[in-house]
Parts: sequence; structure tokens; C-alpha cells
Amino acid sequence: MPFARLATATTPTCHIGLGLAAVGRPGYINLGRDKDLGENRSVETLRTRTHELLDAAYAQGVRYFDAARSYGRSEEFLADWLNKNPRIDDVVIGSKWGYTYTADWSTDAEKHEVKDHTLPTYERQRAETDALLGDRLDLYQIHSVTPDSPALADKDLHARLAEAAAQGLTIGFSTSGPAQADAIRAALAVTVDGEPLFRTVQSTYNALETSAGPALAEAHDAGLTVIVKEGMANGRLADPYAPDALKAVAEETSLGCDAVALAVILREPWAGVVLSGAATTVQLASNLHAAVVDLDDGQVERLAALVEEPGAYWGRRGQLPWH
Repeated sequence: MPFARLATATTPTCHIGLGLAAVGRPGYINLGRDKDLGENRSVETLRTRTHELLDAAYAQGVRYFDAARSYGRSEEFLADWLNKNPRIDDVVIGSKWGYTYTADWSTDAEKHEVKDHTLPTYERQRAETDALLGDRLDLYQIHSVTPDSPALADKDLHARLAEAAAQGLTIGFSTSGPAQADAIRAALAVTVDGEPLFRTVQSTYNALETSAGPALAEAHDAGLTVIVKEGMANGRLADPYAPDALKAVAEETSLGCDAVALAVILREPWAGVVLSGAATTVQLASNLHAAVVDLDDGQVERLAALVEEPGAYWGRRGQLPWH
């Protein structure tokens, strides 16, 4: 599978990927977005920003790039970058289907994305992704599976996904919400002709929300590559919003709160790729310092005390405004 390329990379940053959720569209729920992006969020401005981030990430050893149909023009921006750099052939490209972007490049739309995990949506969005990324696409994931998602029980959909897998595309799923562990375990049970359908799982895991950890360990043991998203808790673990305990540990390490927060995840033996959601090259450089953070047992214990009850965490996340 394509993620084997990451395992043979020579740089420690191979375990950190770049997610494009924050720069593929003008509105998102990350804290500090007004400062990060400013007022000019035209298509061309964000295209340029995305290309700068991709250039910087690749130069510093990042080899996994993550997009989605609902991330505005993220697939388009990524495809443009790949076309401008045809000699780059050692990256792994992932995208997701299941949400449709509906904000029409507005930051104050009534609804920014609409979820639909049915077969017709897969067919439509797969064609849209293919038109942009073509054979550069390595991984296609169902976006934000929950335990009640129809995608977990739709045999016709499973058959179509298995066909794509037989043609060389890696099939995975991502999860969201307080019942991530249940969704992961339900997805692990999905088979086609007796073979597991999914080869990757992408879940939210960070210093505030660790409830998916045991299920992610089970997925890893079952042979899936684990991708971690929202390691910065949508900015809640970055300066100046970080909890005091995290700020104290960051000061002790002489690195940023973001690097420490991501380092907590990199310590997990099941974490295959941890995504940076950086919106600036400065943030990206700071995020990548996570690879050299060395936390002692006392620091890890202090950070473990930050964990929130899943319902409370996801309730607060649901109240974050689209900036």
C-alpha cells in the first residue's frame, strides 16, 4: 500500500503530514484564523498560500498530503501544485468524500458543508476527485463516519469501494464525534468477500480528546495505517489559547505549545501519520519541531490531566464559529 513509502523515508518528519482543511476554503472553525489569513481570502490568495505550504512541507520532509471534497478547493490547489512539480513522485496523496462544500467561497454561509454517505454521492465525488487528481490519488476515505453512518451497512457501496481497491486505490475512513471508538470498531468489521475493506483510519486524537486511543490501537494491530487529525484541537492547544499546563511544558522544552501537543501524539506506537493543519509556513515549521520534542514521564503525566470528557469536548467543538 502507498503508506509503505512513508515507513522507508529517512526523515523524522515523514510521520507528520499536511492537511489542507484550513487553507482550501476561506471559512473554517480554527481559532486565530483572522490573524492567520487576514482579510484577503480570494481563491488566488489561498491557492498561493497552499502552494507555499506544500513547497515548505516537502522541503522539510513531509510526504503525506491530505485533502477532501468539502475542503473548498483543496483538491484543485493540490492538483495544481503536483502539476507544477511533475518530478515529485515520492508523496502520498489522500482525499475524502462524503461531505459536499456548500459555502460558495463565503465565510458566513448558513451551511458550509452537507454530509451524505450514500452511493450516488460517492460516485459523483469520486468522479470530481478523479478529474482533479487522477492517478496521483493514493487514498480515498469516507469522511467522518459515525456508528449510525449508512456507509457501514451499504453492501452496494462496499462493492464499489472494493472495485476501486482492486484497481490500486487504498480505501479508508475518517471519524468524528464522541463515539469515534464505536465507529472505528464497526468499520473494522466491514468485509467484502471475507477481506477487510478499510486499510486506513483517520481520527481526532489530541491532548484534550483521547477516547479513540484504544480503538485506534486495535485498528493498528489489525493492519490499518492510523492517521491522526485535529491534533491541535482546532487551535485550542496553540498559543495563546493553550491551557496553562501545556504552556508550562512548552516553556520547559523551549519549543512551542503546538510542537509539544503534536509530540504527545507521536509518542503513541499506533500513530502512523500525524497531520499538521498549519495555515502559515511559520506554523508549519513550528509544528515540525514535534519530531524532536523529548518529554519526560512527569511532563507526560501533567499533560494527561488535560483530557476532557468526550461529550464535553465535542460539544465545545460544535460551538466553534466558522471564521
